[in-house]
Amino acid sequence: MKKGTVYLVGAGPGDPGLITVKGLACIQKADVIVYDRLASSKLLSHAAPGAELIYVGKSPAGHSMTQEEINQLLVERALKGQVVVRLKGGDPFVFGRGGEEAEVLAEAGVPFEVVPGITSAVAVPAYAGIPVTHRDCTSTLAVITGNEDPSKESSRINWEKLATGADTLVFLMGMTNLESIVKQLTRHGRDPQTPVAVICWGTRPEQKTVVGTLANIVSRTMEAGVTNPAVIIVGEVVTLREKLSWYEKKPLFGKRVLVTRSREQASQLSRAIEALGGEAVEFPTIQIVEPESYEPIDAAIARLDSYRWIIFTSVNGVRFFFARLLQQGKDVRDLKGANLCAIGPKTKEALERYALKVTYVPDEYRAEQIIAGLKGQIKPGDRILLPRADIARKVLTELLSGLGAVVDEVVAYRTIPTGEDTQLVRQMLAEGKIHIITFTSSSTVRNFVELLKEHKLPRLLQGVTVACIGPVTAQTARELGLPVHVQARRYTIEGLLEVVIEAAQGGNQDDQYQ
Repeated sequence: MKKGTVYLVGAGPGDPGLITVKGLACIQKADVIVYDRLASSKLLSHAAPGAELIYVGKSPAGHSMTQEEINQLLVERALKGQVVVRLKGGDPFVFGRGGEEAEVLAEAGVPFEVVPGITSAVAVPAYAGIPVTHRDCTSTLAVITGNEDPSKESSRINWEKLATGADTLVFLMGMTNLESIVKQLTRHGRDPQTPVAVICWGTRPEQKTVVGTLANIVSRTMEAGVTNPAVIIVGEVVTLREKLSWYEKKPLFGKRVLVTRSREQASQLSRAIEALGGEAVEFPTIQIVEPESYEPIDAAIARLDSYRWIIFTSVNGVRFFFARLLQQGKDVRDLKGANLCAIGPKTKEALERYALKVTYVPDEYRAEQIIAGLKGQIKPGDRILLPRADIARKVLTELLSGLGAVVDEVVAYRTIPTGEDTQLVRQMLAEGKIHIITFTSSSTVRNFVELLKEHKLPRLLQGVTVACIGPVTAQTARELGLPVHVQARRYTIEGLLEVVIEAAQGGNQDDQYQ
C-alpha cells in the first residue's frame, strides 16, 4: 500500500488568524488531524468533511496520550496511506517535540514535511506590545524552556552564562518554575530591577499581562492568579509595552462574540468583530436554501413588465432572485419600467452591483417605513413584486394591499434550521467563555432557542449580553423569553457593532432592554 505523508504543522500561539497559508492548506486536505491542547479549535473547522480528529493534548493535570503513543499513532496512520496532520501549538521545532516525532517518522520510513508555525516566543510578546529585539536596548535574544526545574543538578541550562549573556530572555511555559528562574537569574548577576513581563493565554481573548521586575514579579503574578500557558520576558524591551501596547486597547479585546447568522453571511460580521479585537465564534442557527418550488417566482419573472414596483427586503432576496432570473434566460434589461425599492443600504448595494438604480430606501430599515415612504407613489391597481423569504413577516403585503396594490409575494429562498451541533457552544456558555450573543433576524433567535431549549437556557445565558439588530428581532427574542440588553439604533451590521462595542466597554444600556 502506498504510504501516506505526515505534516508536522505549527498552529501558532492561539489566535487562529496566525496560522500560515501552507499550514491551513495541510489542514484542509488531511485525512487525519492529530491536535494539541493549545492549537485553536477554530482551525479544526477547516478540516475536510469526514476527516478524523484525534485529540492528544497534554496539560499539567494529565496527558491524553503519552509521547510514545502519539509517535506510534502517526506512523500507523501514515502506513495506512492516510494524509496526517500533526497540529501543534506554536512551532513544531521550538520546544514542541516535533524533532522527536520527525526522528520516529524518519526511522519508520514515513514521508513527512515540517510546516513552521509562529512561535509564542515572539508572537505573544508582540500582542502585549513588547518587541523581543529593539536597536535602542537589545541586540541579542535567547529562548529558553521554562519546564526544566532550575534547581536540579543536571540542568542543561547554563545559568551562569545565560543570566547576563543575552539582552532579552524569553521563557516558555515557565509559571511553575518562575520563582526558581528568578533566583537563578539574580544569583548569576542579573539586576533584580530588570523589567519582566508575564503573559498568559497570549493572543487570545483571555490574554493577561503582568509587568514588574525580577524583584517583585513572583508576588505580582501570584496576586493576579496567572497560570500556564504563559510566556515570561526578561529585559529592557518590557518597558516599551507602555508605548506599544495595541491588542489590549482594541474595543472588543477580551470578548468572545457568538455569531448566529447563516454560514454564508457570518464571515462579514466575524471579520469585523476580530478587527475590533474580539473573537468571533460562529454558530449558524439558520441555513439559506432554494425554495421548494420555483413555479411562483418563475411565473413572476415571466410577467416582469407588469410590475410597477419590485421591493427587496434582504440581500438574500436579491441574490436568489437574480440567480433565477439568469437561469430563466433573462437579465436586468427585463426589469425596465419597474421601480426598485431596497429595505436598507446593504440591499441597495446588492442591487447596485447589477448596475441598477434604486428608487427608494427608507430611513428606518423596516417594512412599516417602506409603506410610509411609498404611500403617495402607489396607486390602486399597481402591481408590486415581493421576492423574499418563506418566513417573512406578512405586514408589508397587508399594508401594500391596503393601499389598493396587487401584490405578488413569491418565495425566493427559504430559511431553515441548521441542526448545528450544540456541544461546543453549550460548554463555552456554561464556562462563561461567551460574553456577547448577536442576533441579526427573528429566525436566528427562534432557531437558537430551538437548538438549546433542552439545556436550561436562562442559566446558560447568565452574564451574557444579548444584542439584536433591530426592534423586530428584539421583540421575537423577548417573546421567546430571552433578555435583550442592547438593540442597534441603525438596523445594520455596522449599527449592531456600535452597540456591541458600547456594551463591551461598559456603556449605559437602555433600561427598556434590560
